Amino acid sequence: MTQETTLEDSMRNDTVCPLQSLSPSVSPSGNGCRENGYSQCEIALGGHMLSVFDLFKIGIGPSSSHTVGPMVAGKAFAGELALLGLLPLIGRVTVDLFGSLALTGEGHGTTGAILGGLEGEEPASVDTAHLARRTAELKNNADLTLICAHTIPFDYARDMRLHKGMFLPRHSNAMRLTAHAADGTEVYTRTYYSIGGGFIRTDADFDAETETWPTPPYPYKTAGELFAICEREGKTVAQIVMANESFWHTAEEVRRRAQAVMDVMRDSVERGCYTDGVLPGGYNVRRRAPNLLRKVSALQAQGRRDLSLWPTLYAFAVAEENASGGRVVTAPTNGAAGVVPAVLTYYQNFYPHATEEGALDFLLTAGAIGLFYKTNASISGAEVGCQGEVGVACSMAAGAYCAVTGGNVKQVEVAAEIGMEHNLGLTCDPVGGLVQIPCIERNGVAAERAVNCAQLSRLEDGRQRVISLDAIIEVMYRTGLDLQSRYKETSLGGLAQAVAEGLERKKHGDNA
Repeated sequence: MTQETTLEDSMRNDTVCPLQSLSPSVSPSGNGCRENGYSQCEIALGGHMLSVFDLFKIGIGPSSSHTVGPMVAGKAFAGELALLGLLPLIGRVTVDLFGSLALTGEGHGTTGAILGGLEGEEPASVDTAHLARRTAELKNNADLTLICAHTIPFDYARDMRLHKGMFLPRHSNAMRLTAHAADGTEVYTRTYYSIGGGFIRTDADFDAETETWPTPPYPYKTAGELFAICEREGKTVAQIVMANESFWHTAEEVRRRAQAVMDVMRDSVERGCYTDGVLPGGYNVRRRAPNLLRKVSALQAQGRRDLSLWPTLYAFAVAEENASGGRVVTAPTNGAAGVVPAVLTYYQNFYPHATEEGALDFLLTAGAIGLFYKTNASISGAEVGCQGEVGVACSMAAGAYCAVTGGNVKQVEVAAEIGMEHNLGLTCDPVGGLVQIPCIERNGVAAERAVNCAQLSRLEDGRQRVISLDAIIEVMYRTGLDLQSRYKETSLGGLAQAVAEGLERKKHGDNA
């Protein structure tokens, strides 16, 4: 027998699961997204305004779409089995990966993330060292324990299947999880799509009619609408966002959650700056942030005041933490997780009038800009290339830095627009399917560019600008759809192809 239910039904199921992490509590936002199990609206429901905390998720590297999303999907699937009372019937679970997840999943840690999710792990709290050990055990056919409650045999070669030549029509990041009885009968199946930034959707989500949710005091969908509200109310972007966030949560809760996000960002900068060594993956990529920190600090101590490498250095630090599977914040994705924390840290360390309130404003402004791309275009490298990841992060950081260094609303828009305009067409071609080359340097360059975009926008009033932020978001999306799939997180083209061909030539030359 096969049982199907919509994901929304399971999320709103009144049955109390004996496992606390599966309790069907609803978030204070009233948006139907559970705080536990599917934290912070990681399951993307359409038709309502998203919170900035839907965008800024605390998770693990190296990829939000290929690591965080699959872990969320794994736990969602196991949670549904538990809520439906099916766990005792299950004797085997199979995982089928399609498209980009299949092509680059090994380098992105996708398989281990899904298995960790099936066992009950969550991106925000999983012990990364334990996850690595457990993944190694499961690859050696250890038993799989569903949601910490039901143990079944697992054969990695048989049950984890990568369909590298097959793309499902709705999204290139697709995974199908199927539960079988001990005799092989299919009991329950679900297809999930990891649509970027740690968000996942199901077929039911794509087909569902738009639902109506309580409206915050300042509803908007586009950047133009938000900026018009700012002008009408005489408020900054951060003030409008804070008013809306305080509709869903108390102001104290908003500040607490924002501080938790900023703490993880700061920690990832500091860990990256002081952790040396070689990144995993076999390409012998050495961490560069610690050495850059020593050199830049020495130059500054000698009296150099023209250094502009601090944002780049900070972004390297976070991106290298992400590449090693460390804890980072999706901003808007893991592949671009270094840019926003780098510019925020630069503001805190170097801007002479930096304040804690300014840091909060930075985060709220960056989140608002990122959500315009999320809701009106895409932040998935597998859908629109790296312009949807590093390009969006650059736009977010540029607008936010402009806002907290004295820019008005129009200048904030201009900074964010410039940040994207000069990232248009950026391909996603990770070498070896790893979030290392060119991803780490791209984060660094984008962080420095974001600061420059903000400073440029503040030197002009922005009234002469021809292209609006909404227009550039639409152009980015159209450009992404026009990119060939080989340039959208498949590692089949661009730098990934060039490096692979070079290694192959070297291999043949060594064997000649």
